[in-house]
Amino acid sequence: MNIEEFIPINKNESEINQLSPLVWAYVGDCVYELYIRTHLVDTTKLNPHKLHVEAIKYVRAGAQAELLKDISDKLSDEEKDIVRRARNTNNHHLPKNSNVQEYMYSTAFEALIGYLYLIKRYERVKEIIDLIINIK
Repeated sequence: MNIEEFIPINKNESEINQLSPLVWAYVGDCVYELYIRTHLVDTTKLNPHKLHVEAIKYVRAGAQAELLKDISDKLSDEEKDIVRRARNTNNHHLPKNSNVQEYMYSTAFEALIGYLYLIKRYERVKEIIDLIINIK
């Protein structure tokens, strides 16, 4: 079973483009964390607490912001536009464990993952996350 069979997405690309980048980030946060957790379960023999500790290295705002900067030269112009649009979106949420700039970049990273997932570019999502795993 492919992911697209498991979780159908009924919106077309035009409708997805009209969504707020914060909606993309909402989805991207989940997709990215699920991918990281699955990767850790698949490649380690850690107990749940240690899995959580290891996952935080990838999913905390500061890590996502840094990773986005690390892969920015590997993004297409379209992907860079998505990142810029998301980074510049006015978000009234105040981060707890990061500064505002890290939070803006981490939101942009999550938005990129969410956007690509929603428009069904699953292979590109996998490529980007694989790049990140190889950096860490």
